[in-house]
Amino acid sequence: MADPRFTGSGVALVTPFSSDGVNERVLRELVRFHLEHGTDALVVNGSTGEAATMSPTEQRRAVEVVVDEAGGRLPVIAGAGGSDTAAVAQLAREARAAGADALLLAPPPYNKPTQRGMIAHFRAVMDAGDLPAILYNVPGRTACNLLPETVAELAGADARVIGVKEASGDISQVAELARVVADRIAIYSGNDDQVVPLLALGGRGVISVLANIAPRDTSRMVHLFVEGDVRASCALQLRLLPVIGALFRESNPIPVKAAVRELGFDVGPVRLPLLEASPGVQEELRRAMGEAGTG
Repeated sequence: MADPRFTGSGVALVTPFSSDGVNERVLRELVRFHLEHGTDALVVNGSTGEAATMSPTEQRRAVEVVVDEAGGRLPVIAGAGGSDTAAVAQLAREARAAGADALLLAPPPYNKPTQRGMIAHFRAVMDAGDLPAILYNVPGRTACNLLPETVAELAGADARVIGVKEASGDISQVAELARVVADRIAIYSGNDDQVVPLLALGGRGVISVLANIAPRDTSRMVHLFVEGDVRASCALQLRLLPVIGALFRESNPIPVKAAVRELGFDVGPVRLPLLEASPGVQEELRRAMGEAGTG
């Protein structure tokens, strides 16, 4: 059954870096920013947080810092990803030891496992971490599509599966997912431009890139819909579309890290193989943020 702690807007936090690794001071500043501006949950070590270029030690420390600064006021969801199931299982153990409340688990990228392989992977990682888990379908990054029937099988067999973050962009697939699992687990939008459509199909919220720079509006978009004010929720979705478009003009998290710097946070550079946002994207971000009132 879906955990009520995870209803609303979860921010997929960017990771601030310095020359020595994770910038813990700025990471704490970001947590406080979200505590003050209405975010409902914190997601650390996801793709927006550049986990693919972080060492296991850095990933554990990032979770420890976020958990400590949140102080139990918001749930902390730790991403645990990679192409080696044994290594991902160890990340899940470390996340639990660091105090995470739940895991965010995507299929292994590059390997292209079958649906049965994905089931075996998720079970191994959940057994290692032994925390509630939100599955993450993001075919654009993993090169494989986690199908609704696979989610249903996993959720039916393991009560630790409490949700699924859907970022396929295929609204028909999301509808089928809602048909087979929405009565048992929560569905979260993984695409900021599809939050309201996902909510209309029975979704419970969003795990958001946009919330890094517009946390209050992102949370309000979800809560207005849940409270029955669909018109106001839809108006927010539409008003924020230019900002969302700019945030994905180049590979995430290139634009959002630039946007968070525009808010005054010294989050440092993106790590190779990513490069800094182009001047044109930076200008588009400034313009869109100013027009939407997020900068």
